[in-house]
Amino acid sequence: MKKAAGLLIFLIIFAGGFVLLNSAYTVSETQQAIITQFGKPVGDPKTDAGLNFRTPFVQEVHMIEKRILQWDGRPTEMPTKDKTYISVDTFGRWRISDAKQYFLRLRDERSAQSRLNDILGSETRNAIASHELIEVIRTTKDREPNQDATLADAPGNIGILNPITKGRAKIEQEIFENAAAKLTDFGIELLDVRFKRINYNSSVQSRIYDRMISERQQIAERFRSEGAGEAAKITGKRERDLQEIESEAYKQVQTVRGEADAKATEIYANAFNQSDKSVEYYEFVKSLETYEVMFGDDTTLILSTDSDLFKYVKRIEP
Repeated sequence: MKKAAGLLIFLIIFAGGFVLLNSAYTVSETQQAIITQFGKPVGDPKTDAGLNFRTPFVQEVHMIEKRILQWDGRPTEMPTKDKTYISVDTFGRWRISDAKQYFLRLRDERSAQSRLNDILGSETRNAIASHELIEVIRTTKDREPNQDATLADAPGNIGILNPITKGRAKIEQEIFENAAAKLTDFGIELLDVRFKRINYNSSVQSRIYDRMISERQQIAERFRSEGAGEAAKITGKRERDLQEIESEAYKQVQTVRGEADAKATEIYANAFNQSDKSVEYYEFVKSLETYEVMFGDDTTLILSTDSDLFKYVKRIEP
């Protein structure tokens, strides 16, 4: 009888301990718990750390993360407003703000990541498609570009950054606001969304490089043209200076030569003007010099008989 009573007490204690172990659960500081009964949540989520109890065999405990979680999107190619294809890689941070709603809509983190991929990926594509490439690349509209002073008056848009209205940070904020509103229905609080990396599509990249090469070639051609212009100026100035020097030298030579001829003529005149015979001799010598210049081996000269030049020729005896 005593053995039976002891066995019964042991069974009661064992059963009580078993029930107690199955009804008690612990919530850590990094988690929150959802209690479900026959698959449906009952009561409010347990968000405080500590020991809690549930109805054994009927209720189940589902632990849900309370810390900040990360979302890392896959790089995806998408077009900008100006039809330029780029590869956009984004990441974000989120946490579960309403555990009950989160459990009802998503159940686990894997489903949540899938939903984040859909919503954040869609909002990213919409934002990229609504803005020009320069809006996505540049950080802020207030940044002053560093422009080469030598390109300030270059033709076209060489060295000029087109104005923007938002910038990359504002686009990220736009994605965040649109996605956060949609994720609230899933009990998710979106904390941040950022662009990790933006790359050109391979075909677009080659076009960008070609355009950069073309711009550099235009700049080089402009410098060559300016250099050729300066060279032409220098050459023209040199030729002009050379002509001025030669002209001035020629003028001085002719002046000296004229003065010398005048002096020589004066000397000859003084020498041959002593008498009528000397004057006649001077005329005869000058006429002979003229004949030497005028007459050649095959020269034919027609003169009148009363010509001063003919008077010495007609006296020559045959």
